[in-house]
Amino acid sequence: MSDAVFTWPVRIYYEDTDAGGIVYNANYLKYMERARTEWLRALDVEQDTLLEQGIAFVVRKVELDMLKPARFNDALTVTVTVKKLKRASIVFEQEILDDAGLSLVRGTVLIACVQIAHMKPFAIPEPLMGVISGAR
Repeated sequence: MSDAVFTWPVRIYYEDTDAGGIVYNANYLKYMERARTEWLRALDVEQDTLLEQGIAFVVRKVELDMLKPARFNDALTVTVTVKKLKRASIVFEQEILDDAGLSLVRGTVLIACVQIAHMKPFAIPEPLMGVISGAR
């Protein structure tokens, strides 16, 4: 299987920055979350539909390497790559790139599929597993 890369554009707004015009560190997680959501949308998977079925994807673990700061008004690209697909979890590698393609932030995100009622691991539904496998 190949490691297909999904990309999503992000623009840095003033509200994303500190007094020095540099992106506040927690916002990088928001950009990565948005890119994963848009990746699912590109696969015709809506998370509200999963929620109606009592299923959710939750962040279990995050590792970030912040290499260079993003600044007010920068145009960035956030990447999403599935590195490992397991029965009830997905490991993503994500990167935030500047407009020259230089890496600003690299991250690994472990997402768990859970049954909302119990917040315990739950097998990714087979149709969804097939869609995700096909996108790799």
